[in-house]
Amino acid sequence: MTREVVFTPRFDRVFRHLPKEIRERTYPKLALYAESPSHPSLRVKPVKGAPAIWEMSISMSDRITFQVDGERVLLRRIGTHDILRQP
Repeated sequence: MTREVVFTPRFDRVFRHLPKEIRERTYPKLALYAESPSHPSLRVKPVKGAPAIWEMSISMSDRITFQVDGERVLLRRIGTHDILRQP
């Protein structure tokens, strides 16, 4: 089952200003999540202190926070591990 990945306006605004290499690394990870949300390379887990918000890894230092709304995945934030302090 494939999930629809939705760039929220806030996510999109930040994403467009990221370095090209991070943006290029992100697309395959989002596609992988849409097909296989529990794939080990994504390291998906709930954000501590925010039970409805999840995180996934883009790289060892870059993360995405998101919410699941039925079959839709609403992307919230993208950035270094520091974004988890305010998901």
